[in-house]
Amino acid sequence: MTYFVALPFVFSDDGLAAGEATECFSANAAVMRTEALARKPGHAGAVAFSRSGGPATGAKLIRKFGNVPDDLSAL
Repeated sequence: MTYFVALPFVFSDDGLAAGEATECFSANAAVMRTEALARKPGHAGAVAFSRSGGPATGAKLIRKFGNVPDDLSAL
């Protein structure tokens, strides 16, 4: 099973921090939600990614908007 996720990033005292992830029905829905989250006041940016299987399998970046960390390996 593949999961599609939109994840915003917010400004924090230490730079950027991940916000609350939103699961989406498709890659297209994740991209549209990600773009909207990146434009939301207080958000630095957002990423859309997919994951198949469990957390150990890693994530595949679909698209990013705005200011997001360079290292997204923790997704």
